Amino acid sequence: MRLFINKYCYDLLWLTQTNIFIWVLFSYGQAVKMHGIFAMSALVALLLAVAWADHHHHESEMSCHKLSSPNADFAFALYKSLNTKTAAGKNIFYSPLGISKALSMLSTGARGETHSQLFSTLGYSVLNQTQVNEAYKHLFHMLGQNQENQQLDVGNGIAVRSGFTPLEKFLKDVKHYYSGEIFNVDLTKPEEAAAEINRFIANKTQDKIKNMVQDLDPALVMVLINYVYFRGEWKYPFSHDQTYKADFHADRTTTVQVDMMMRTGFYNIYRDAANHTTVIMLPYKGSSSMMIVLPDEGKMVEVEGYINKEYIRHWQDSVSMKYVELYLPKFSVSADASLDNTLKEMGITNAFGGNADFSGMSDTIRLEVSKASHKAALSVTEMGTEAAATNIFDLVYRFLPETVRIDRPFLVFILESSTRNILFMGKINNPTAM
Repeated sequence: MRLFINKYCYDLLWLTQTNIFIWVLFSYGQAVKMHGIFAMSALVALLLAVAWADHHHHESEMSCHKLSSPNADFAFALYKSLNTKTAAGKNIFYSPLGISKALSMLSTGARGETHSQLFSTLGYSVLNQTQVNEAYKHLFHMLGQNQENQQLDVGNGIAVRSGFTPLEKFLKDVKHYYSGEIFNVDLTKPEEAAAEINRFIANKTQDKIKNMVQDLDPALVMVLINYVYFRGEWKYPFSHDQTYKADFHADRTTTVQVDMMMRTGFYNIYRDAANHTTVIMLPYKGSSSMMIVLPDEGKMVEVEGYINKEYIRHWQDSVSMKYVELYLPKFSVSADASLDNTLKEMGITNAFGGNADFSGMSDTIRLEVSKASHKAALSVTEMGTEAAATNIFDLVYRFLPETVRIDRPFLVFILESSTRNILFMGKINNPTAM
């Protein structure tokens, strides 16, 4: 039996994650005099859409580790903001790395206060654009080193309206530093343009995200697409034969039935009694792992209040190998959110209004972001095979294992160790809610 994790939608025994991030940039002044109306598109995984409105010598490569700390700070700041906007009982799930990458790619075309706000919110104020670009180039290189039983693809695309030409330096930077692919779409034929963008997205997400772009805005100039795809195989797989129906207590009054996976074996675990939580690490083959943070009953709000990158690091350093009887629900969830107001509250305001300065993208048309949205999906399942079953029953001990039962809301993190980044994170309130 092998359990995989996939970013975007996944099939049996995969954990999938998808992100969607949409930015729309509008232009002012002379824009209307150009080549008609532009359409806007949404993306998947992490998609930025840039539209235009009716108004008219190299530093040495910086280690991608330099981005891990500010990216983690951004991840938790974003979580706290999203959490305040999410209805009680709803799941939260997103790719903080994907969103950071998307904003960084956007920053390559930003100037002045617009650029300063992007860098300040991302935590990059002590860095310059070249350093950030080099760091992401290094990060893409590191993440691209696929290992057996693990696949992690990250990259970007730009769909450009035929007749509109972004500045060459912007396009070169996106290609060189952010693994960007550039392609033209005829936005005078919005249905065909949407289909082409959707094909690009579906291809990059292994057909897990389809038909994400609809109702293209007639003022669209450019769509910036960012995708992150991760698929990993559990180092210690679950056996399908051990899965059974069980209760999951979504809250004090709501209990749902889930398919509960079970495995007995050695896991790195830490009981943080002072902070009312239990932490367990589920490794994948390769350099990634899932961290599950299970607050004590009734303590989720307290844990959400204090959690930050220091606690993640503390828990990683504090776990120790123990013999555990682990119960983990098999589930598939998705979550989406409009990020416009969230990013404005976090300090990115100019990009969304008339004060926007994206003159690094075009020196003839004034652009602004009109919309930013994000969607992510996570699926954890198992596939039963004899080989996996062997892994489950290969060790027998004469003492009782410690029990960890994930049967109430929990926090989940997908961590990548070689780059020290949080690939995905969120809160699972109800594993049965799609």
